[in-house]
Amino acid sequence: MIPETGELERLRSHLCELQLPQIVHGRRAIVLFEGPQGAAKKQALRQLAAAFDPCQVVVHNISYDRRQSSDGHWLARFWRALPAAGCTSIFFRSWYRRVLDDRILGRTDEAGLARAFDEINEFEAQQRDYGTLIVKLYFDVAPEMQEQRLRERASDPWLGVLRNDDTMSVRDPAYAEALADLKMLTDTRWSPWQFINGNDEESAAEAALAAIAAAWEKAMPAEPPHLVRAPTQAA
Repeated sequence: MIPETGELERLRSHLCELQLPQIVHGRRAIVLFEGPQGAAKKQALRQLAAAFDPCQVVVHNISYDRRQSSDGHWLARFWRALPAAGCTSIFFRSWYRRVLDDRILGRTDEAGLARAFDEINEFEAQQRDYGTLIVKLYFDVAPEMQEQRLRERASDPWLGVLRNDDTMSVRDPAYAEALADLKMLTDTRWSPWQFINGNDEESAAEAALAAIAAAWEKAMPAEPPHLVRAPTQAA
């Protein structure tokens, strides 16, 4: 766990305030936590969850999709998880597993990979055209730090069972190639990436919350909506 700091407390309080205009004006938002295991994503997510009103937020923990193509479009499960008006959908991992994990582990071919990049960009553009704010955070980590954290997890009898997903090693040349294509092909003007250094958990959480706060400040209305008429006073 990250020790409590004044900066994290300030950022949480600030985000709590910034969420109010979103709720009142009915704005939708999506936040992605992407990156390899051991890159401090979960610690940053805990801090964000402590800042936002939980009644207006849903967190989706995205695992490997084992469905076949005959079961429907691979983005369908994300369409169903889009936020309602005034709400935020947080994705802990996301549709980018298609072009990261599935690519690195050989679960998609080159044709499927190219199609996935196109479909991701179109999907995100549609959300922005609909007025949804998208904040994409990519947490990266040094190989030595990733390996140290994964060893610590493996030594815990509970975490060893709980966190049994396939590992993307940042030492793997295939990971570096997949990340380079991710930056080149999906860092768009309508949906840019924010890259977070995950080597230090506290600094990573602060950077993540600061990036989210900056996006909220820019996108959310600064004033309450104007009432059509004065509210009726109680007798």
